[in-house]
Amino acid sequence: MELSFDLVGTVAVASVILWFGLFLRRRITFLKEYNIPAPVIGGVLFALLRWGFLGRLDFTFDMTLQEPLMIAFFTTVGLGASLRLLKRGGPQVLLFLVLAAGLVVLQNVVALAVSKVTGLHPMLGLLAGSVTLSGGHGTGATFAQTFTVDYGLVGAMELAMAAATFGLVAGSIIGGPVARRLIGRHGLRSDDAGDGLGGSAEGDLAGQEAPDKATTVNDVLTTILQVSVAMYVGSLAFEQLSALGIKLPTYLCALFVGILIRNGADFSRAFTIHFKAVDFIGSVSLSLFLAMALMSLKLWQLLELAGPMAAILLAETALVGLYATFVTFPLMGRDYEAAIMSGGHCGFGMGATPNAVANMEALTANYGSAPRAFFVVPMVGAFFIDIVNAFVIQAFAALAG
Repeated sequence: MELSFDLVGTVAVASVILWFGLFLRRRITFLKEYNIPAPVIGGVLFALLRWGFLGRLDFTFDMTLQEPLMIAFFTTVGLGASLRLLKRGGPQVLLFLVLAAGLVVLQNVVALAVSKVTGLHPMLGLLAGSVTLSGGHGTGATFAQTFTVDYGLVGAMELAMAAATFGLVAGSIIGGPVARRLIGRHGLRSDDAGDGLGGSAEGDLAGQEAPDKATTVNDVLTTILQVSVAMYVGSLAFEQLSALGIKLPTYLCALFVGILIRNGADFSRAFTIHFKAVDFIGSVSLSLFLAMALMSLKLWQLLELAGPMAAILLAETALVGLYATFVTFPLMGRDYEAAIMSGGHCGFGMGATPNAVANMEALTANYGSAPRAFFVVPMVGAFFIDIVNAFVIQAFAALAG
């Protein structure tokens, strides 16, 4: 027996999955503490249910909206990438971005090396590298879909979601011990006076929108206009580049147009970027995209990939812990703030920016404030690493392909 859902029905099922994920995350401490995304919780449970009904009941969905939602999410990433914001952070932000980019490259080197040893397809190996670890579920689902279409891979989406979920948990587990070891070994202490880098930089930019300003319907409509224009212009650019033989993922062109719109607002002050509305639209787009991607998971296809994937993820966990200890910490200054940043780097190097912030909050609750760390790490993790990661993934995909 097969249940078929049209476009509206597919969105309805995705929404139910999201709601159920939110419901469980509010009530299960483990899911909340490790920042497991609601669509992942609900989507994996749905995939397990589908596996349980294998051979008796199956589902088909209309995934027409899946790609536009993915492109909309990455467009909002572009709208968040301000050159002035990067400049305001100074050398520390630029240095940390370089270090984060270095980890992204090494994650893919490790993924390809372990893939070769275990006999895993290199593209599947890349999905357990920076695609899902520094990239998270959204980037993982995007490239799993792309690799499946381009290379006919089996189990790509399942592997990507499993790797991204493992990364969220592992990043939260190793960040605290890494930072605590550095603090204890070097006898580091917090400078409670801070360095004046706390707070949001966004209020200074893009039309002087106040950080605490309530979001209005007009703000949302204006943001929808900006996102849709960026997506459309990006699609035109994609077509022109394709005609010239230049292959780029569809979302990358929209992301670039989003960057141009954001920085046009910053420098001209002729119009405003509404940060909260951008955030809302990006979160909704990503959540629905992930829910739709997870609805179609075939978890039984993951069984034969379990051994090689486990080897890659264990190697990646060791890499992030060692990198944070012997690269991030010394190059960021060998002080207390550098130790807190190292713990944060474990969080978003394996998982996502919320994991990094959660790691740092747990550490500073015990050892004292670290305002520079709370400025530098979220700025790189939330605004800039996704853009760097997209280019690095493309380079490694071309190499592996």
